[in-house]
Amino acid sequence: MGYGLVLLATLAWSFVGVLVKTAAPMLDSFAISFGRFFFGVLFLGIYMLARGRGLRLHLALKWIWIGGAAKAANYLFENAAITLGYSYSNILIPPVQTTAILLFSAWLLRERVSGRGWTAAALCMLGVALIGWNGMPLEELGSGGLTMLLLVLGGTGAGLHVISQRRLVGELDSGSMNLSAFAVSALLLAPLPPLQPGWGFVGDMSLAAWAAVLALGLITGLSFVWFAEGLKRVPLAAAALLGNVQALFTMLWSVLFFDEPMTIYVGLGSAVFIAGILWLQLPLLRRPSKPASAGA
Repeated sequence: MGYGLVLLATLAWSFVGVLVKTAAPMLDSFAISFGRFFFGVLFLGIYMLARGRGLRLHLALKWIWIGGAAKAANYLFENAAITLGYSYSNILIPPVQTTAILLFSAWLLRERVSGRGWTAAALCMLGVALIGWNGMPLEELGSGGLTMLLLVLGGTGAGLHVISQRRLVGELDSGSMNLSAFAVSALLLAPLPPLQPGWGFVGDMSLAAWAAVLALGLITGLSFVWFAEGLKRVPLAAAALLGNVQALFTMLWSVLFFDEPMTIYVGLGSAVFIAGILWLQLPLLRRPSKPASAGA
């Protein structure tokens, strides 16, 4: 059961690019981002009520607002990049996020970053650079500059959101923390669709697009629950390894659903940044873990 939950979360995250690309003909990036948080809060709230937990928004905490704003930026820039580029564009979010976490840890939390951490960050950014280059002649590199900038901004937002969670972990449980942060994200993004022509609707209504937005909300609200519950039942090292295959699934779906081109540079860059993330997690992978416990 534990491995299934971790794999379910990983698979859910890998489908984000396909779902955003499916919703994009009907909605712009602002509306998609708002929908992800609005329905995410709805699904998470229903889950918490079903588990007998009360709903309370902790909006007086500074780091809830910082985390909510950071996550809103993460989704907004990520969705814009996917809309402009390929559905697998968001494979660059995790390596940028990893690097951002290390930088924010040193700057905001005054934590010492080890040589292993900086090496991992260098490998992550090398992988990002390889994918961004994608074998293009130097004079053509600027053509994908906007997409790369959006992904870097999105990954930076994701990293700052993780830092906010670290600051709040002693005060709130993960459910209340995410419910509050996602509510702030939805609140910050809510004014944006009405400012766009057609309230963010850019094309004809589509059942597939609406289903994609609902699925994105479900992933936003519940994927962290699946992963957290899975972590209670499997060795941490196994969960880390399973989580890092997200990029491979993302690329597979992009080929299967949209027949998007996949070059050796994308594959090599992905291998390099996955190596960087695993290098950072190596002490965790070597640490002895208790066997998976039984239970639903």
